[in-house]
Amino acid sequence: MTNKIALWLGVLLVAALLVDVLVFGAEHLLFLGKELFDLVEWMAFWR
Repeated sequence: MTNKIALWLGVLLVAALLVDVLVFGAEHLLFLGKELFDLVEWMAFWR
């Protein structure tokens, strides 16, 4: 992956998150962040 492609993917991801927060609010992102943290802890247990 070149730097140009990585930059465009990063910009696209940030834009998608910004649109999501503006349209739906940030409450579900906080929930998903907490669940992701729990998943990472669970996966570390099985490591």
